[in-house]
Amino acid sequence: MLQLGDEVMLYSVLFVVILLGTRSPLWTTAVTASLYLFMAMFRFPQVPTSRARQVLHPAKGATGSGRVSVVAHRGGGHDAPENTLAAIQEASKNGATGVELDLEFSADGVPILMHDDTVDRTTNGSGPLSQMRLSELNKLDAAAKHRLRDKFAGEKIPTLEEAVEECIKLQLTIYFDVKGHPDEAAAALKELYKKHPVLYNSSIVCSFEPKVIYRMRQSDPEVVTALTHRPWSLSRFGDGAPRFSSLWKHHWLTLMDIVLDWAHHHVLWKLCGISAFLIQKNFVSPDYVQYWAQRGVEVVAWTVNTKVEKEYYQELLQVNYITDSLVEDCEPHY
Repeated sequence: MLQLGDEVMLYSVLFVVILLGTRSPLWTTAVTASLYLFMAMFRFPQVPTSRARQVLHPAKGATGSGRVSVVAHRGGGHDAPENTLAAIQEASKNGATGVELDLEFSADGVPILMHDDTVDRTTNGSGPLSQMRLSELNKLDAAAKHRLRDKFAGEKIPTLEEAVEECIKLQLTIYFDVKGHPDEAAAALKELYKKHPVLYNSSIVCSFEPKVIYRMRQSDPEVVTALTHRPWSLSRFGDGAPRFSSLWKHHWLTLMDIVLDWAHHHVLWKLCGISAFLIQKNFVSPDYVQYWAQRGVEVVAWTVNTKVEKEYYQELLQVNYITDSLVEDCEPHY
């Protein structure tokens, strides 16, 4: 639950900032009160803690005394071609609690599994998804660029429906990662939850985009949701290198990063009523986990790819983590 101190601090800071900007106590009071009413009217409550915990810490596949869930990133993209049925099956075989799957759409509006907005990186095809119908995608080899391409030759790009049915059969928790298309994604997922009610207790919808999560809660407030975040993502790449050579642009986006980070930790999580916060692993600490625990939100770290890191998250922090491999150490993934 939101702590009273958070409420007081949030609106106190807003009051001071607005007062400094307007120099008008009347306008400051009116604007602050309006923001308070907006949050009160349009925020979504978190789903019951018991059900969120059932999704985040299922009995099957959890490890350690804290029942830590190990989630295969894109199905475990190091161990099998990412976002495929083969990856889901390998993840289950290798002991994953769940799988993180990326939702995209074909040109004819069919929900499919794909991380990128083109097929170039992972398949033997080329071109944007927005111009390829499902019938065209079915002709591609989703294993063509994978390191184990010979073992998984001919693997297809699955539809969302096919992937979900496989996960349900294997009793895997699903982390739906939605890249965009808030209206289309919310409609597709709502239909999926209606068809497979078991998903309410075995899946979570995640996104870097708060509008996606808010739209999902509007569509179906019973769905467990999470925000995904990497601090400094606007101004820097995952390895810390600046995105832009222009100094003014770098500093401007650094400022925007600070605002975005503050918004995630103080406003957006509450507005969306999330149950989990997916954060890049380098920013997770015992204090950070405690910060979110006091607000009824669980931390999930990504992407944890070495044995030493996994032991740290399982034994010390006891928080869920997402990994590219269930069987061996692999390269960092940002």
